Amino acid sequence: MSQTITLSSGHDGFGFTALHADAVAQRRGGIVIIQEIFGLDQYVQADVARWSALGFEAIAPSMFDRQERGFTAEHDPEGLQDGFKHAMANGLDNAMSDLAACVDFLKSRGPVFMVGYCYGGAMTWQAAGRLDGISAASSYYGGQVAASAGLTPKCPVICHFGRKDAHIPADETRAAIIAAQPQVPVYIYDNSGHGFNNDGRPDSDLADAKLARERSLALFLAHGAA
Repeated sequence: MSQTITLSSGHDGFGFTALHADAVAQRRGGIVIIQEIFGLDQYVQADVARWSALGFEAIAPSMFDRQERGFTAEHDPEGLQDGFKHAMANGLDNAMSDLAACVDFLKSRGPVFMVGYCYGGAMTWQAAGRLDGISAASSYYGGQVAASAGLTPKCPVICHFGRKDAHIPADETRAAIIAAQPQVPVYIYDNSGHGFNNDGRPDSDLADAKLARERSLALFLAHGAA
């Protein structure tokens, strides 16, 4: 069961909130879960519970607390606009500092992994290339990953995209990532669109979501998860 905690960002001392859940049964490691642009909504909460049940101590930072503490939004045009506005205002430095604080919170108890979705997928890629202390990372449908493909990850990373994603051209994105980082596996899911990890959403295919989760877990198990 998750609870809300407060952590301090390293570069400005800002206190941001995060959902935290202890590992159920034997602890395999820690995991930082990075939200979509819509905040810590029901889908992020479900993901925290899912990873916790798999044996990971999970933490999901509220990435836009500087702009609006506890921000959540509907998955509609208005929510997208509000989330995008907050993401732009927050910038990269604040995001990386908050994520580094999450890694620091977990790392004394074992390996730390990272997974992120949409906005969080892009931030996962950035964190993998900029931060120390991450053992492996799984990036889902990050729209800015291709544009940042020249940033070489410091840890093993895999990427997931939906073939039906109206926002991200899957084949072109995979080609751009592989051209810059041929060591990074990029998976395309033919039956899914954007946000396919969100069970019950229109673009979600349960089989694709299950396969992507299995691949993410396998990556973490191969790189230090007990």
